[in-house]
Amino acid sequence: METFLIKALQLVVALGLLVIVHEFGHYFFARLFGIRVEKFYLFFNPWFSIMQYDPEKNSLRFFTYTRDGKETQLLKFSVGRDRSADARVSAWRKTIYGIGWVPLGGYCKIAGMIDESMDKEQLAQPAKNWEFRSRPAYQRLLVMIGGVLFNFIAAVIIYIGIACHWGQKYVNFEDAYEGFDYVPAAIEAGFRNGDIPLSADGRRLLASDPDYMLRMAEAKEITVLRNHTDTVTIITPEDFLFRINEAKAFMAYRLPVVVAAVLSGQPAAEAGLEKGDRIIAVDTVATPSFTELNEALSLYAGKQTPIKVLRNNAEITLTATPTSGGKLGFQLTPIDEIYPTVTEQYTLLQSIPKGWELGTTTLGNYVGSMKHLFTREGAQSIGGFGAIGDMFPEKWNWLAFWNITAFLSLALAFMNIIPIPALDGGHVMFLLWEVVTRRKPSDTVLEYAQYVGMAFLLALLLYANGMDLIRALF
Repeated sequence: METFLIKALQLVVALGLLVIVHEFGHYFFARLFGIRVEKFYLFFNPWFSIMQYDPEKNSLRFFTYTRDGKETQLLKFSVGRDRSADARVSAWRKTIYGIGWVPLGGYCKIAGMIDESMDKEQLAQPAKNWEFRSRPAYQRLLVMIGGVLFNFIAAVIIYIGIACHWGQKYVNFEDAYEGFDYVPAAIEAGFRNGDIPLSADGRRLLASDPDYMLRMAEAKEITVLRNHTDTVTIITPEDFLFRINEAKAFMAYRLPVVVAAVLSGQPAAEAGLEKGDRIIAVDTVATPSFTELNEALSLYAGKQTPIKVLRNNAEITLTATPTSGGKLGFQLTPIDEIYPTVTEQYTLLQSIPKGWELGTTTLGNYVGSMKHLFTREGAQSIGGFGAIGDMFPEKWNWLAFWNITAFLSLALAFMNIIPIPALDGGHVMFLLWEVVTRRKPSDTVLEYAQYVGMAFLLALLLYANGMDLIRALF
């Protein structure tokens, strides 16, 4: 339950931040061109709002609900004098800012625009100068791409921050002498635990490349070093990407079993294990990594067992009795203290091109992976909020949180620019038509397109989250 709550919290915080950034992009360009923004909301608010702030009246309202066309609030506070009678009141005060109760996104209601609010009453009135529909096509186009643009900029800024604060830390593949552990789907495809990846489709694989794992997942041929001497080429199956997709982590560095500290009173201490010892076998079972050690200790739980150890480059044999749970009682040496680790630090100025590189590379990889969506396996792999939430780690980790948030920002930007009515891309499509033909589509066409787009998005939302439910149950 705790794991679920931590993942859910990370999901809500990340999506909330990205929704605000996206809607602020629309808001920024609307205000830049003098177009009135009537509402700016985080989350949707059908019939009910958790909080509303009206800058014109300087009122803060909590738990506002609508009944018979009238709004009523449970709590209302005045945070300044009422400016609604002031004819010279600033335009930004005409916007009501709020938080809804349905955490599925948010919206920026722009005056005179056909959007999800379907405000036909306003559209039936003569167009005002400060309305969206009264502005030139190029201004309306910039308003519509503002959200996508700001999401991309936000992702690049996050990557710049990551590069500046954390830098880039990695272990070169050739330095990881025990190789990698692979998920079962990769083992079935021909990989073996301990393989060291060399190239994918003839191109060298580097740990410093942010997309090396995606390149491997999409490659037809992967060359690996096996048993430190043999070069093996693995022909991957056509659906390899989808086979390993469910496992999320395709491969992981193998961790040699090097003792960092021995816990007093435990079998390791009684056997004479010391800091710096490397366990290489439990009885006759070789343990090149922690993966094999865990399995071996489970086999010999509660039994007096020979433990082979490398100490100062000499092999010695100790005798230990693993606990009933298959434990010896020692701490492992972290992987970055075993393998040579490369750490690249960046100044703020150096972080800017690095952030741009990470942003454009990640977006390019994401767009490229969309081709798989139109296959049977791709359709079955679609996920909703459950799949997105499962991307986050079980424990709060700021580096992982910001990396995932930056990726989601890019994904949100791309998905919104797809030319589907009701999405930003749908509005852009009609605006480009207007620019090219110099003929504006009628409000009726835009209204029906909005209905069709909203129906499609609702169906997609139900399908994606339904797939999450099916995977969770079966």
